[in-house]
Amino acid sequence: MSTEIIDGVIIGGVGGAIAGLTVWGVTYGLEQILKCIEKKRVYKWLQENSEDIPGQRYRSTRVIASHNNLTLDRTRYICSIHKGIYLSTGQTEEMWGLYGRSHRE
Repeated sequence: MSTEIIDGVIIGGVGGAIAGLTVWGVTYGLEQILKCIEKKRVYKWLQENSEDIPGQRYRSTRVIASHNNLTLDRTRYICSIHKGIYLSTGQTEEMWGLYGRSHRE
């Protein structure tokens, strides 16, 4: 009888661990997919809405967030992790630009 209890506890523990890992894996995967989609969307929007002329090279975090339906914090995060987008220095407002489009390689 005690062997049956121990077997039940082991089976329950292993089953719970597998379920927990599955939920974590699915959540992590969905988060990565969403991040990839948002990075592509923001980069494409910046390509279409910035030009290599003074005053048109950079876009503010607020404008990017508004046009891409993202929060300000999420926009900052997406722009900061994308390899083709960089934060402008010397601006009074937080502005983002594309590599190559603003004389920066």
